Amino acid sequence: MPVTDVQHDIDNLTLIITADFAAPVERIWQIYADPRQLEKVWGPPTHPATVVDHELVPGSRTTYFMTGPDGEKYPGHWQITAVDKPRSFCFDDGFADSDFNPVPGMPVSRNVYRFTEYNGGTRATYESTFASAEDLNKVLEMGVIEGTSAALSQIDALIAS
Repeated sequence: MPVTDVQHDIDNLTLIITADFAAPVERIWQIYADPRQLEKVWGPPTHPATVVDHELVPGSRTTYFMTGPDGEKYPGHWQITAVDKPRSFCFDDGFADSDFNPVPGMPVSRNVYRFTEYNGGTRATYESTFASAEDLNKVLEMGVIEGTSAALSQIDALIAS
């Protein structure tokens, strides 16, 4: 499993997940830049993702949905705020309705994904910051750590293929 560390800090409203991959930074970047590769790793295996719109450039909007084992769809959206190819990108991630409109009252996280060379591969740091402790606790209760860890564990198979 590539996840090497998970830290959540209620006082600082952050969740930081660190993962190591046996691939160069540029290869990991491609996974997030290419919508067809992204959908292979964005949702956990039990909730695969379908990426509808995605372009990794500042100001763009990504829309996607995850499909649960029962067939129910769980839409979401990103608003890309900054890109430093191939080292990092920033985006706001939120829950959406079936038309990809933000769902009021649901958490939105500010995310910074960083990729650095490490031990001949890549260390990825996924940092999410929430508006309130309640929002962070809500996603923790929803299983964000388990779901994200399962999703990230799919990257090894993708880079091996």
